[in-house]
Amino acid sequence: MQLKIMPKKKRLSAGRAPLMLFLCQMISALEVPLDPKLLEDLVQPPTITQQSPKDYIIDPRENIVIQCEAKGKPSPSFSWTRNGTHFDIDKDPLVTMKPGSGTLTINIMSEGKAETYEGVYQCTARNERGAAISNNIVIRPSRSPLWTKEKLEPIILRNGQSLVLPCRPPIGLPPPIIFWMDNSFQRLPQSERVSQGLNGDLYFSNVLPEDTREDYICYARFNHTQTIQQKQPISVKVISVDELNDTIAANLSDTEFYGAKSHRQRPPTFLTPDGNTSRKEELRGNVLSLECIAEGLPTPIIYWIKEDGTLPINRTFYRNFKKTLQIVQVTEADSGNYQCIAKNALGAIHHTISVTVKAAPYWIIAPQNLVLSPEEDGTLICRANGNPKPRISWLSNGVPIEIAPDDPSRKIDGDTIIFSKVQERSSAVYQCNASNEYGYLLANAFVNVLAEPPRILTSANTLYQVIANRPALLDCAFFGSPLPTIEWFKGAKGSALREDIYVLHENGTLEIPVAQKDSTGTYTCVARNKLGMANNDVHLEIKDPTRIIKQPEYAVVQRGSTVSFECKVKHDHTLIPTVMWLKDHGELPNDGRFTVDKDRLVVADVNDDDGGTYTCVANTTLDNVSASAVLSVVAPTPTPAPIYDVPNPPFDLELTDQLDRSVQLSWTPGDDNNSPITKFIIEYEDAMHEPGLWHHQTEVPGTQTTAQLKLSPYVNYSFRVMAENNLGRSLPSEASEQYLTKAAEPDKNPTAVEGLGSEPDNLVITWKPLNGFESNGPGLQYKVSWRQKDGDDEWTSVVVANVSKYIVSGTPTFVPYLIKVQALNDAGFAPEPAAVMGHSGEDLPMVAPGNVRVNVVNSTLAEVHWDPVPLKSIRGHLQGYRIYYWKAQSSLTRNRRHIEKKILTFQGSKTHGMLPGLEPFSHYTLNVRVVNGKGEGPASPDKVFNTPEGVPSAPSSLKIVNPTLDSLTLEWEPPSHPNGILTEYTLKYQPINSTHELGPLVDLKIPANKTRWILKNLNFSTRYKFYFYAQTAAGSGIQITEEAITTVDEGKLAGILPPDVGAGKAMASRQVDIATQGWFIGLMCAVALLILILLIVCFIRRNKGGKYPVKEKEDAHADPEIQPMKEDDGTFGEYRSLESDAEDHKPLKKGSRTPSDRTVKKEDSDDSLVDYGEGVNGQFNEDGSFIGQYSGKKEKEPAEGNESSEAPSPVNAMNSFV
Repeated sequence: MQLKIMPKKKRLSAGRAPLMLFLCQMISALEVPLDPKLLEDLVQPPTITQQSPKDYIIDPRENIVIQCEAKGKPSPSFSWTRNGTHFDIDKDPLVTMKPGSGTLTINIMSEGKAETYEGVYQCTARNERGAAISNNIVIRPSRSPLWTKEKLEPIILRNGQSLVLPCRPPIGLPPPIIFWMDNSFQRLPQSERVSQGLNGDLYFSNVLPEDTREDYICYARFNHTQTIQQKQPISVKVISVDELNDTIAANLSDTEFYGAKSHRQRPPTFLTPDGNTSRKEELRGNVLSLECIAEGLPTPIIYWIKEDGTLPINRTFYRNFKKTLQIVQVTEADSGNYQCIAKNALGAIHHTISVTVKAAPYWIIAPQNLVLSPEEDGTLICRANGNPKPRISWLSNGVPIEIAPDDPSRKIDGDTIIFSKVQERSSAVYQCNASNEYGYLLANAFVNVLAEPPRILTSANTLYQVIANRPALLDCAFFGSPLPTIEWFKGAKGSALREDIYVLHENGTLEIPVAQKDSTGTYTCVARNKLGMANNDVHLEIKDPTRIIKQPEYAVVQRGSTVSFECKVKHDHTLIPTVMWLKDHGELPNDGRFTVDKDRLVVADVNDDDGGTYTCVANTTLDNVSASAVLSVVAPTPTPAPIYDVPNPPFDLELTDQLDRSVQLSWTPGDDNNSPITKFIIEYEDAMHEPGLWHHQTEVPGTQTTAQLKLSPYVNYSFRVMAENNLGRSLPSEASEQYLTKAAEPDKNPTAVEGLGSEPDNLVITWKPLNGFESNGPGLQYKVSWRQKDGDDEWTSVVVANVSKYIVSGTPTFVPYLIKVQALNDAGFAPEPAAVMGHSGEDLPMVAPGNVRVNVVNSTLAEVHWDPVPLKSIRGHLQGYRIYYWKAQSSLTRNRRHIEKKILTFQGSKTHGMLPGLEPFSHYTLNVRVVNGKGEGPASPDKVFNTPEGVPSAPSSLKIVNPTLDSLTLEWEPPSHPNGILTEYTLKYQPINSTHELGPLVDLKIPANKTRWILKNLNFSTRYKFYFYAQTAAGSGIQITEEAITTVDEGKLAGILPPDVGAGKAMASRQVDIATQGWFIGLMCAVALLILILLIVCFIRRNKGGKYPVKEKEDAHADPEIQPMKEDDGTFGEYRSLESDAEDHKPLKKGSRTPSDRTVKKEDSDDSLVDYGEGVNGQFNEDGSFIGQYSGKKEKEPAEGNESSEAPSPVNAMNSFV
């Protein structure tokens, strides 16, 4: 098989022990390492490692050295050809070859001439495995000929005329570098008015009197020979007619002046190139240089544009005051027409240069060396490109492959050589030559057939030291044929690697992306192939990172004072750090005022030059860290700071080069207000479609004052420019002139195309129309096309006005359609749009779901299952299934009620769902229907089911009537929701004494058919608390509570009267005048005063958030059957639910006394069904099961009322507030 190299990186995750990191390299170009130990017995064909350039220009005054170096095993021998024939160096005493090398030295310094050795040389390196050849090296001596003698007449011309001073240097090899100087060897100043052309001539757009001089000298420098040739000086005199005296004017005619142009102002004309158009050809990869030099008065300015394109930003440079345009690394894409524009106040002129980029051959895929094992296959690929397309030819060991010895394992297929089942004799060096008229490429690639066991080239027991949390790279350079596989182990062989992720590189290197302390250890690299195995150990140590724990701090000091910066470093104890200080990223000044000790830099006698950034750098052999601080030196007399602001708006906007799809905008920047302009923002207004609305067009760097803008058709453009600096953006400039572009066909089609039916027999096609800016021209319309997706029908099309909808009638029900909407206007059609799929209208489903089953889960929940309906019968998009269910009649009363149907919808293709919130002990009916976008299908047959019994609700009311000294009568109404058959009632009660403590609890069972009960043998004048609830077979229901008081014993009351009040008739007769008795008045005043004091105390405690006495008393009445609860937070009127056991045995608070009729009303249950389907608040799992808890609301607190229906007596009042 062919040896291959794997991709650059391969991530491997830790797995079972031992974890082996496996390398399978995919090789197409394996270089045999030149390791001395490896090369002792490893054969390798020759490879050219160094050679002289193809075009080799030599200095004729020095010896000629032609390089040719090669490697191989055995060491190759060398030979040369000259001009295609063997070059016998032994016969030429001036030629010697470097020992062990093919490099030639031709000694022409002692005798001989360089011209004698001009020619084409080629080197061949050969050993027993093949022969490699060098490029054709063309040797030419450099030449620096003298200038031709010529007589140069003085040039006299008027002020303002144009002038060209020719240079015409001698032709040298290589071409000379041209420059103009004076007799003092000072370069002549150049500007937009005076500049040197690419041909070396000196161009004056217009001359001035200061141009007068007698020493305009053109110099040619020949670098190879290090000589400079000088042209004869040229004399130029610039005069005006007014300066000529009459004698000169009489003896000097106009024709003796240079030219005959007027010195008055004139529009530009080009001095070079000639005409309106020219052509330029350049090779790919070279520098394209285009030149335009114009004359005129005032001096013209040159601009450059590329027609139908933009200049490459990163490769375009302007030279010679923008008279030369250069594009580096030119490519075929740079071909095209370039236009230079010369402009002054009197007009403009342009010249078009047609550029064609050709290409010498360049590599797409260069052939690479192959190392193969016997019986393996491989390929050599030689792929090149160029303009024109290069021709590919192959050589074997330097001989054209057509006449080379035949090799049965080799097959040539154009630019590819295919090898099959190679043998050792197949080893050779192949040359690929790609050539066209502009040059050639030559590449050597050997095929080396080897059978070698694995070898590891990395030194054994290499120690790697790495900083923690950084990558660690452990090398394992290897070689073998067939190519070995690589495995890595940590620790003793066979132990598992513990890290999560490793990266194995193609050269066998193991990378630990984030090395930790536990990465320390010994790692073993093992290389295997079918001929053997090799291994090598390397060691890894992880070091602590170097840190700066005390950094230098920013300082502001006055001139003449002393400042110090501190820098404390913490490092690994095995590493030795070095600390150095820098100022402004350079060395500290060599000044005794700067002193450095271990952790500190001190600067004494600070002056203004000491201000800047000081950096502490700590280096170890493995890492470095740095920290910086700024020193600001305060000047004695601060100077006023300049005023900084946003730029002023640009002005003088101008549109040029107005084309259909582009225009050039130029402007003049406003004042930058002491902050350089970073960029210009260009906006446009479309006065035709969106007048008054400005849109972002583009941005250009702050150094650019022109922009080539891309335009859309049929838009009335205006432009404005804003400048931006670090402080913000300027106001917009004035708008430019308007520019209306020509109409064109639309560039795009409508978006959001949809097809949906509104009726069973139609298809409604809708789309988002183009806006006016996108229309590209007048007469915007749309071509609407449609056809059935699964049929063979042709497209049906109709053209509609600028609307957003079209209805197709007479379509079959719910059929998929392919739809296209194409924009067009008076100029033509937009590009062909992509088809989208839609559907014609839906109709109601035809079939009801079948096999409906109900599983009653409990008394309030049931699960429903059904079979799905066939998809074809749905006749639309399946929305889901809908369950209708209703309570037909009560299982207890069997009384027919008003039927209220409830609905649950289950999305998608679900075939089961849960019905929550059912009433216990009830008779239900349901059916199921399928739903599509049109509506519901027919209902399934009704399915009937019953819910089991549940616990009852609380009794509807509880009254306590007819209180006597020792009895109370209880009356109640049965629960409004018995949820089954009532079996009995449970009544619990207990007394409450004067200190609000609860007495023993009495439990009493009452038959279910009773609604009245008399409790006897009660204590007189005693408060009782009652707990009452109903029961069914399912359990106890919700309880209701009430409190009541037995009547007062009047004999006891008489005991507290004064002694002069008798009993019987005497008491009755004296009671008539009781209100006039002093003792009674005093008693009532005392009671009133006590009540007033208690009310005031309650009011004060309420405002302070404290507890009321009532609350304290109720806390004392804790249920004796339960443990005491923690104190409430003291909020008035806050009570727990009636379902709370802790609260059930407490007396009612003041805020929850029963009404005067002593009736507690149980409101109708406001339990709401937590629907689980679509459109309700329920939630379902994916299988349709119910999520969450369904429960009714708790009973409301009893309304506040009097404690008793009787008028309160003084004793009762006392009991209430004591």
